[in-house]
Amino acid sequence: MKFKGIMLMVVMSMVMIFAAACGNNSGNTNSGGEASGEEVSGEVLMDGSSTVFPIMEAVAEEYASVQPDVKVSVGVSGSGGGFEKFSAGETDMSNASRPIKEEETAALEEAGIDFTEFEIAKDGLSIVVNSENDWVDQLTIDDLKKIWLGEATMWSDVNPEWPEEKIELFSPGTDSGTYDYFNEVVLEDEQMVKEATLSEDDNVLVNGVTGSKNGMAFFGYAYYLENKDSLNVIPIVNGDGEAVEPNAETIQDGTYEPLSRPLYTYVKHSAVEENPAVYDFTKYALENAGEMAEAVGYVALPEEKYTEAMDKLNEIAGK
Repeated sequence: MKFKGIMLMVVMSMVMIFAAACGNNSGNTNSGGEASGEEVSGEVLMDGSSTVFPIMEAVAEEYASVQPDVKVSVGVSGSGGGFEKFSAGETDMSNASRPIKEEETAALEEAGIDFTEFEIAKDGLSIVVNSENDWVDQLTIDDLKKIWLGEATMWSDVNPEWPEEKIELFSPGTDSGTYDYFNEVVLEDEQMVKEATLSEDDNVLVNGVTGSKNGMAFFGYAYYLENKDSLNVIPIVNGDGEAVEPNAETIQDGTYEPLSRPLYTYVKHSAVEENPAVYDFTKYALENAGEMAEAVGYVALPEEKYTEAMDKLNEIAGK
């Protein structure tokens, strides 16, 4: 009996050890937000849009906790600058706040680089003024065009009831996808006024407006949210004649038009195929982009969009 008791204890101990081992293994499987479950090492290089940067920075920080041996570098040189590095073979991924241009696609084709576009979130390009500005309650696209082309240089040129004071303008730089989007949608590809202060760093734009009572700037919605205590966001009159302020609902349903826009990341096929770290990080990014976008102030896509993106990624990777 004593021998049987000892054997029973041994068997039970083995069962408990086996169960614990199984439990630990199950914790490493991929389940909505975790990495692939396999330990990966290597480097992922990306650059591009300052608007997309907060999303990818947040994804990279979370990813580091599950794959600490992968170094993810997220640079900022604007959408255009990012595509230049992408076509030069300097990066694996390129972030953009506008679709890739024909000439950029041609440069990638000439370099022999195959790529896929992934939409990761939505943004509302936000028009902001100083928090002390209590006179601008709404603007039309035509108002914006006149201001940024230099046809209206004083507030009173826009509305006679507004102050006779010079508007001070702060704009993203010409390498920025935000600049390109504004230039296309608002300015209709006409030359922006030369007096505007340009910078690829959105924080410079924020500081410019907060430091000038007559300042005005435009940038991604997340940067407005981050600085909303010191800025006023201006409602924009849409095609239905309604003055609409950017928020998660109006950006998602499209009523904040024409300044609602998609955000993208572009991924090089050879990097996905040859570098397990690039595939694993991109997979993690697509699984978590919606949550990270909302965390930093942008708007998530419908879940099926991320599922479709995952299917495209797996097809590239041959999985």
